[in-house]
Amino acid sequence: MSSQLLMIEDDARLAHMVSTYLAQSGLQVTHCADGKSGLAHLQNPESGIPAELVILDLMLPDIDGLEMCRRIRSLPGSAAQVPVLMLTAKGDPMDRIVGLEMGADDYLPKPFEPRELLARIRAILRRRTNGGRISSAQVLRFGTLEIDRDAHTVTVAGQLAELTAYQFDLLLALVERAGRVLTRDQIMEAVRGRELEAFDRSIDVHMGRIRAAIETDAKNPRRILTVRGVGYMFAKQQD
Repeated sequence: MSSQLLMIEDDARLAHMVSTYLAQSGLQVTHCADGKSGLAHLQNPESGIPAELVILDLMLPDIDGLEMCRRIRSLPGSAAQVPVLMLTAKGDPMDRIVGLEMGADDYLPKPFEPRELLARIRAILRRRTNGGRISSAQVLRFGTLEIDRDAHTVTVAGQLAELTAYQFDLLLALVERAGRVLTRDQIMEAVRGRELEAFDRSIDVHMGRIRAAIETDAKNPRRILTVRGVGYMFAKQQD
């Protein structure tokens, strides 16, 4: 069965090219030309099959792409958890940072090679299938922190922590290597399964969001520690 993707993009020619290319790799793309129809499709897909990933253009005619990220993350039910790959024609790294802060899982600047888009999509979908992880335990527990692999949920003292799919995998990559210091490159390689060009600052942005979700005091974290000049480490002893 092919994976179902949703592309929210006002450039019809680009959407057709991408849809045709991805179809050759078994990825079915539904195209929406604006944010309003994209949100409607996410909540009530015409095929009845929910989208497994959203390809979202930053510049839309009705709703700004950054606002779209926020609205997607505010949707009811499982629709809010769908991974978002943001397309941006802007070269300013700050736009990418803001996009990640709004809930995007990854980004790709325009113009892009279709092969790179496919590689990034496959990497995100692989993460969703829990492939290649180290520990086999379904639920990982660290004090009041619980991580359910199959449900893709994180709770702290019984309260659900709001994380994107990418942030969940970043946290899991650290947890599976608790006590080890990981560089940003090692973290990105662990969650993507292959080396792709990435913007290092994006890891810092995501770590900040994860800390806000799971730490009692995000400014003085006890779970995810920064090792200055190296990277990050998940502490074995906490709570």
